[in-house]
Amino acid sequence: MSASWIGGIRWNADGLVPAVVQDALSKEVLMLAYMNEESLKKSLETGTTWFWSRSRGELWNKGATSGHTQEIVSLHYDCDGDTLLVKVKQKGPACHTGAYSCFYRNANEDLPGDAEVRQADRFAALSNLEATIAQREAERPEGSYTTYLFEKGLDKILKKIGEEAAEVIIGGKNNDRREISSEAADLIFHLMVLLRQQGIPLDDVLKELEFRHRKPVKKD
Repeated sequence: MSASWIGGIRWNADGLVPAVVQDALSKEVLMLAYMNEESLKKSLETGTTWFWSRSRGELWNKGATSGHTQEIVSLHYDCDGDTLLVKVKQKGPACHTGAYSCFYRNANEDLPGDAEVRQADRFAALSNLEATIAQREAERPEGSYTTYLFEKGLDKILKKIGEEAAEVIIGGKNNDRREISSEAADLIFHLMVLLRQQGIPLDDVLKELEFRHRKPVKKD
């Protein structure tokens, strides 16, 4: 294997470099672990994440015991060469607690200013929904409707998309703004469940929309 860039990594005094692991689909940060040169090379060779356990003093392959594996989609290192960013396809929860992400504890209430203002991005609801759907797929909490959809599988998800699309049509025929908004929200939710089930990030849909927007208009 030729990976000359590894020579540019700035290992710490213990021969380690922190690796931030991110869900390639939802963009959620899943965990922080450490790699040494051997585990980095094994990660590149196998296409799955290998880390160095500082507590046990040994290599470990994420998901080897739990089955919650991480297939590497891309790997980057920062401008200083002292941190790795590993984007993965996460199977199941990433956290040993059974949580989708290790960063499930919320400390936003201690930040200055208005939390609602910080979340004022017009499309934040879509990002939050994508992250929640990813979390439900990973954790499969009992009683969750999203869990039910994932466990029933593709045919059930597609059936619900068809039903919700029909409801949007009915709302449009009724000229009922509230009904249209409600049913459109249901449709978007089920479409995003389908995207997760198929392994397609919302970014791909947004890129397609942007491409169409920028596409030159044909003149008659």
